Amino acid sequence: MPGIEVRRKAEGQIALRERAGLVSPLSATHPDFGLSEAYDIAAEIVRIRRGRGERTVGRKIGFTNTAIWAEYGLDTPIWAHMYEDTVRFAAGDHAVLPLAGMAAPRIEPEIVLKLRSTPTGDGEDSLLAAIDWLAVGFEIVDCHYPALVIGTPAMVADPRNDAFLRSLKEFRIVLLCGGKEMARGQGAFVLGSPLLALRHLRDLLRSQNGEPLAPGEIVTTGTLTAALPVRPGETWSVSLDGIDLPAPSLTLA
Repeated sequence: MPGIEVRRKAEGQIALRERAGLVSPLSATHPDFGLSEAYDIAAEIVRIRRGRGERTVGRKIGFTNTAIWAEYGLDTPIWAHMYEDTVRFAAGDHAVLPLAGMAAPRIEPEIVLKLRSTPTGDGEDSLLAAIDWLAVGFEIVDCHYPALVIGTPAMVADPRNDAFLRSLKEFRIVLLCGGKEMARGQGAFVLGSPLLALRHLRDLLRSQNGEPLAPGEIVTTGTLTAALPVRPGETWSVSLDGIDLPAPSLTLA
C-alpha cells in the first residue's frame, strides 16, 4: 500500500475517535486488505499520535483466547499500542468509567502486567522475572476507542515460584454483572498462560522488526472470557479461584 494511502487511512481511523458510530471495515472496500496492511496503518497512527504529543504506555494483545477465533474470523492473535489517556487504575479496586463516545463497547477481563525489564528468555520463570507486577483488569473494547481499568497490582517477589507459575495457567475466573454470572474463563485460555501470551507478543514484534518491549510498559494479555456487550448503569466484577490477586469491579456511566 503506497505511503500516502497509508497516511490517509491512518488519519481516517484517528478521526473515528471523534464520533460514536459504526463504519464498514477497510476490508469491505479493499478485498486484498489483510493483517500486514493493518499493521502498516497502525504504525502510522502511532507516528501521528506521538507527533501530536500523545504518549504510548504499553501494548495490548488481542485474540489470545483461541475459543473466540471462529466468532471473529481470525486464526492468530494481534497487538496494538495503548495510550496514556486510555489507562487508569482502580482506587480501592473499584472504578467508574463513562461510555460516552463509544459505539459498541464490550468488556474483557484480563491479566495485566508491567515490565521491569525486556523479556528475553523463553522459560516461564524467565518471563516472570521480567515482570514488575501483575493485576486483573477490565478492558472496555470499542471498534475505535479501547479503555483499560486496572485493579490493585500484586508485586512479583519470587520469579521462580513454581506454585504461582502454575496458578497463572490453572486459575479460574467468573465475570459477573450486578452479581449475576455472565461468563467463565481460566488462565490457560490465553495461549496456555498469560506469560506465554507475553512471549508470543515479544516474538511477534521481533518477526515484524517492531519496537521491542521496554521496561515500564504495561501489557494486557488477552481476554479470559467471551467479550460481552455493556451498557451505562451496569456494575461488573470478577471472582477468582486459584490465584492470589485482588478482584476489581467497574461501574459504567
